[in-house]
Amino acid sequence: MTRTDDRLLPVLLICAQAVVWPGAALARGAVPSGAALLVAALVAGVVTAALALRRVRPVITLVVVAAACALGAGPLPAGATAVLGTAGVALALFTVATGRDTFTAVLCAGALAVWQLLQGITLHGLSDRNGLDLVLTALLYATACGAGLFVRRRRHARQTAEQRLKRAEAERHRLPAVERRRMERELHDVSAHHLTAVVVTVGAAAGLRERRPELADEAVRFAVETGREVTRALGAVRAPAPSREELPSPQERLRGLVAGFGRLGGRVDCEIGPLPDGAVADAAHGIVREALTNVARHAPGAHTTVLCRYGETRTDVVVTSAAPRAGSAAHGAGLGGGRGQGFLRSRAREAGGTLHSGPTADGGWEVRAVLPGRTAAPVDQSAPWSHRLAQLTAAVGLVLQPLLPALVIRAEEASSAQRVSAGVLFALLAAAQAVALLWSRGAPRTAQGVLLGLALLWPVAMAVGDYTGPVVLPPALSMLATCAALASGAARGPVRTVAAVAAVAAVAVHAGAATAAVLDRGTTAPLWAVAACATAGAASAVGAAIWAGALRGRRDVAAQGVQKDRLATWTEEAVRDAWAERRRIAAGLETTVLARTADMVGEAEAGRLNETAERAREALAAMRALLDTAREGEAEGEGEGEMAGEPAGARESADLRPQPTLQALDLLAHQCRATGRDVEIRLTDRVPTRLPTAVDLAAYHAAETLLATGGDEPALLELDAHGDTLTLTATGVPRSAGPAVRERLAARVEALDGDLTTTDAGTVRVRLPLRPPDEKITEGGKGEE
Repeated sequence: MTRTDDRLLPVLLICAQAVVWPGAALARGAVPSGAALLVAALVAGVVTAALALRRVRPVITLVVVAAACALGAGPLPAGATAVLGTAGVALALFTVATGRDTFTAVLCAGALAVWQLLQGITLHGLSDRNGLDLVLTALLYATACGAGLFVRRRRHARQTAEQRLKRAEAERHRLPAVERRRMERELHDVSAHHLTAVVVTVGAAAGLRERRPELADEAVRFAVETGREVTRALGAVRAPAPSREELPSPQERLRGLVAGFGRLGGRVDCEIGPLPDGAVADAAHGIVREALTNVARHAPGAHTTVLCRYGETRTDVVVTSAAPRAGSAAHGAGLGGGRGQGFLRSRAREAGGTLHSGPTADGGWEVRAVLPGRTAAPVDQSAPWSHRLAQLTAAVGLVLQPLLPALVIRAEEASSAQRVSAGVLFALLAAAQAVALLWSRGAPRTAQGVLLGLALLWPVAMAVGDYTGPVVLPPALSMLATCAALASGAARGPVRTVAAVAAVAAVAVHAGAATAAVLDRGTTAPLWAVAACATAGAASAVGAAIWAGALRGRRDVAAQGVQKDRLATWTEEAVRDAWAERRRIAAGLETTVLARTADMVGEAEAGRLNETAERAREALAAMRALLDTAREGEAEGEGEGEMAGEPAGARESADLRPQPTLQALDLLAHQCRATGRDVEIRLTDRVPTRLPTAVDLAAYHAAETLLATGGDEPALLELDAHGDTLTLTATGVPRSAGPAVRERLAARVEALDGDLTTTDAGTVRVRLPLRPPDEKITEGGKGEE
């Protein structure tokens, strides 16, 4: 929100206050005194200035606004600070709830209500008033605080979804490059070790054939074994296992980085937990590397501690170094360019986190980064217990402040009656309803039953407390909690039979309570008219609450659907682009390197050393040419991607890219892990290496559909084969039981005469025949012929 918006609401509050007072007084012909106008102007100026800065210092703003209105209420007539003291304080409290944590918001709301109660006792003493104003004030503060917490939670959820989408979009551009680099690295390993060894060994054996003929036989056997090993290795490059890759994990990479720093003479203690591959792991690795480099430059030999902890909502990366040892020379102090701290912050910021660095109390240096965690939620800084204790102390001090001017309650205004005020009873009932609302999410039926039982007690409290105010107001207040519970239930899902029964019961109970209150007060209207009006009012309130809740629920579902579709689309695009890269490089392997390797093995088996060496050189040259082609494709893809804003694969038509099969499951799992969801894929040895195309595609699309349902739960996909049936079992996918997902899965499975089973526990089992129906029909037809 802009600064203009921040100033708009305080100005509107001043205008409303001017209409109430002195506008209303002037309309009646009563001209306020100059002193009253001056005090009102001072109060309004302080309140307006504080509210204009409410987003910068929300708690201080709340204290200033409440204090200014309380001080102005003494010398000014009634109503002179009514708007500022209610709406202004509620606006400040709402800002506290939206901008601060739940503990601070609830503490401010409770302290403000108690402070206002003690302020009223100090000014007016205890009287026999019904105390409904106290209930209304507490209700106002509770509403402002609850609305602020609701807005904060919605904002937090929206930021979490945006952060997840941002991470998915980044990984969408990153996955094809990661797959390309993986294949380049493994191809380089094959060429650098296996083929080069064949060339050297066979060449040496050919040169020494006359003097040491036994070397020729050894070289031939070595060439045959190495050629077959190259074929197996290249097969693994083309189709890696879908389970977790054999590459070093981010945790192992970080441990290796720390170990390398320790070999330079530094003493390092580390606590490094598991990290998922992706942008967060890359940022953590870069931050630790840069921080350790700075330690080596500026404080060589200093004791250093490295902490990397991956959690649900945040990832903590902390590198702390002690003070440099006395007499140690910092030979690398002048090697830096002065941009290291900026690079550290940019790494953390690009990953969606924050970073702070600075000196420690003992003369060392600390780099502390907070990055997104498993749920990709925005980072929230947790307050230490000392800060909470200071908050409680300040709240108690402010609450007790009104009692200092008057420690003795005015006896002449005290009540001599031995009865309980209606305001106290209303406050107790409102507190009980608030507690029941806290149960509404975990136990909605119990909470609604308790609320309906409490609603019947409001007319009793009116009679016991001799309430003389508006007769409809207490029953209307009792309906607020029930309507809030019904709206919350409607937002969580469609209205079913149980919810409809609860709505009817709510109308009946509240209509009966309102009717009883009116009849107890006394009325000239007939009973049926009172009951009809009460029923109509209760039905309207309940219907409006359910409608508003259902509307919000539909909007939330629609927004979540859009986000889920975008996430699924980006995941699909990333996997298809990476799969296209794999197939492109694999096609070069099949037409060049593997063919040359097979020729090399054939020549070696025939015992022709010179020809074996020549074929090995050709295979090595083909491998290097393929590596050069892959690197050129990477450079072109990055350059064109920067111009077009998307990777090279995304510019191709979806019809031209190869469709992923089960061999692309490792890419799908990699993308899901990188976007914050732990996915594991297991294949048994019984699954055939080659599957029918239709079965291969259907099984992959089923796995993709199941993981696209979203969620933060760890997911496990298991593939097994029994006889002529391929079984895909997915666990940890609770949203797959929905009708839309089941319909999509059923369409693919039934086309192959397969079987689909889902459970509410989040387990899905897909069975596909290893021989599609068309093949069976073809074989059957041949048999008949």
